Amino acid sequence: MNDAHNPPRRVLIVGRSPSVLVDAVEMLRARGYSADATNQFDRVLEDYDVNDLDVLVFGGMVPPDTKQHLRNEVAERNPRVTFVQGLAGIAGVIAAQVDAVTSADAADHITYDSARRTVQLTLPAPVHVTVQAWWGTSFTPPEPTSTSMLLWDDPLDAGSHTIPVPDQVPAAASFATVTAGSVVRVLTIGAMPNTVVRMAPTSARDQRLPEVSPITTRSDDR
Repeated sequence: MNDAHNPPRRVLIVGRSPSVLVDAVEMLRARGYSADATNQFDRVLEDYDVNDLDVLVFGGMVPPDTKQHLRNEVAERNPRVTFVQGLAGIAGVIAAQVDAVTSADAADHITYDSARRTVQLTLPAPVHVTVQAWWGTSFTPPEPTSTSMLLWDDPLDAGSHTIPVPDQVPAAASFATVTAGSVVRVLTIGAMPNTVVRMAPTSARDQRLPEVSPITTRSDDR
């Protein structure tokens, strides 16, 4: 819980899809983060104070030269910031990635076994575990869509456990978010299809994607 001695972690998401950005910000704010998002790549440094930023997330459709420029500029002003490369245009996955980099480091062993399609957990002590699957349902820009399925939400004893991933979860553009007590991990079940990867602009001058509605959220506007 955040208090005067433990202020909210500041998160900024730089991505493209308006709905994904807005949904991810809402999820993070509901969890106590001071979160914002923008798709105005050329105004990030003007619109936001990055000096006390904790986490900066980049969406997959941010051009590589734009991303590198922002990384260089932000790191120079704020060396302690953590950069995160978003795995997909899925708000729940983005929010979980932020949770993962800000969550406790522990000896918990959490992996995905692709051959058996199972989430594997080795827990040093009893703890409540939540496992949720997320996957893309449409990749048409600028508004990809997704859905999710709860796979587990109960306590588990110390030791090794296996949670199967059902057939409804596709073998592409799919992920599992695992929360074991204070530890959060994001696992890739199926990588993004090459057709989606090839949509990404190769530079800031690459205008292959359609225009999007501008998004620039402000934490103090809530």
